[in-house]
Amino acid sequence: MLQLHVNDETSRLRAVVLGTAKSNGPTPKLEDAYDPKSAQHIKQGTYPKEEDMMKEMEAVAEVFRKYDVTVYRPEIIEDYNQIFARDIAFVIEDKFIKSNILPDREREIHAIDYLIDQIDPDKVVTLPEEAHVEGGDVMPYHDYIFVGTYTGEDYPDYITARTNIQAVKALQDIFPNKKVKAFELRKSNTDAKNNALHLDCCFQPVGKDMAIIHKNGFLVEEEYKWLVDFFGEDKLFEITKDEMYHMNSNIFSIAPDVVVSEKNFIRLNTWLRSKGITVEEVPYAEISKQEGLLRCSTMPLIRDKS
Repeated sequence: MLQLHVNDETSRLRAVVLGTAKSNGPTPKLEDAYDPKSAQHIKQGTYPKEEDMMKEMEAVAEVFRKYDVTVYRPEIIEDYNQIFARDIAFVIEDKFIKSNILPDREREIHAIDYLIDQIDPDKVVTLPEEAHVEGGDVMPYHDYIFVGTYTGEDYPDYITARTNIQAVKALQDIFPNKKVKAFELRKSNTDAKNNALHLDCCFQPVGKDMAIIHKNGFLVEEEYKWLVDFFGEDKLFEITKDEMYHMNSNIFSIAPDVVVSEKNFIRLNTWLRSKGITVEEVPYAEISKQEGLLRCSTMPLIRDKS
């Protein structure tokens, strides 16, 4: 049996699911794009190629091997995008919570059935049907669970609105001892620079007590200010609109003092190193064209108890 444990974003990683770009399928039709950034690259003819994305993901797998992390990969579904493992499920404490995601992507979870079979069935949670959630919006942080959401009445109009208030309530019910704190995110179906697809597209804790943040990703200024007060201004790295667009907040922590980051994130990587964090740089610019990066393509299963 797999003994799951995840209580934060940065404790030493022991086991992880890393998505796969193998048999990723042809470039989608424009009307089938899930987000504005993918749509932009489909229009421009710059949508990423399978072989390039496979190389990028292999570079991440190599880093995990270096740090002796057990890596699970999804079984291959022919011609199907299985890169973003974070969306389909997530672990909090010792529970494996299946996401309710876009109907077109429901097959993705079955590619890790072999893994789910190794988890105590009592620890596998399926949310109520009306609770929509994706793992990119959910961040355990010790006594808190931070959740990105969108509660506007026009929620159904946004393919980019992935986590609803019913999911926030469901998480509070499942984890009564945690404080579930929701943040309204800015959504756009058409403008990638004004769209926070998930909470991890505009915010992520790093190190022991720091975080990366982008103010404009938050719809409600008071909620952004709450995070500034919670972490303290001197502990935050504020990224620009362009840096958010290139997914600077979507790096991935192997430990409080080790992160995997995109090699082009010069300003961020310099700051991380100045804080005593080892930065393992990988090429991930092709995958980022689908509005996801390192956190999006990983699903931690076991981290050390902090």
